[in-house]
Amino acid sequence: MSYQIIERGESQSFPQSHPFLEAAQAQSQDRVLIGSDAGRAWVEHSEQFKNATFIAIELGIECLGEHIGEDDGPANVVGFARFRLGDAEPTNLVELVKKPYTDEAALAAARQAFEAAGLTVAVCNDFPGRILNRLVRPYYNAALRRLDEGLASAADMDKTLCLGLGYPEGPISLLNRTGLHHHYEVSKQLFDALGQEPYAPARRARVAWVRHQRGVSDQTADASNGSTHGATT
Repeated sequence: MSYQIIERGESQSFPQSHPFLEAAQAQSQDRVLIGSDAGRAWVEHSEQFKNATFIAIELGIECLGEHIGEDDGPANVVGFARFRLGDAEPTNLVELVKKPYTDEAALAAARQAFEAAGLTVAVCNDFPGRILNRLVRPYYNAALRRLDEGLASAADMDKTLCLGLGYPEGPISLLNRTGLHHHYEVSKQLFDALGQEPYAPARRARVAWVRHQRGVSDQTADASNGSTHGATT
């Protein structure tokens, strides 16, 4: 299955070289749109894609319907996201998103393209955050809230979950390692989209996000001050 890559912005699914990217062919009529502005690339070029077997649009937390329509749209377009937790490397899991009107041939062709590059595909319907984020974000928020309540230390909570449930790494350690501020951003987007309390970011996640934002702002201010001083000297 051949496909052409169109890249717009930074891709969370493919931040660096991967066999899936290397297998792309410039002359293929099928397209994979990757990057933070993949949806915009679809809007700009959608008229050129009518004869493609499949078009795959990389998604963030948003629904595929935001780009192609909710109840009626092009049947050859699917969404996808390779699961990635914060700053960690993306996993081999690709969540492939379909609409009720998605053509089965388009879905099968997209699946074949990802699997040929060694990726594992799970198919889901079009919901904010898809499968994994919908399942794990409330769990992470619950763990952070129990830590705030003083149920146990972070180390003991992580140890209990690892030994009791066989997890390779506890949730607090995992979130701190991959960037707790990233969890805040994803959880906040899901809470805004769904309005369900389990997705409301835990206090510690918000604190991490505020500190991260201040860190970025401080660096910007320092750079600005340095430039001003240099010009004055």
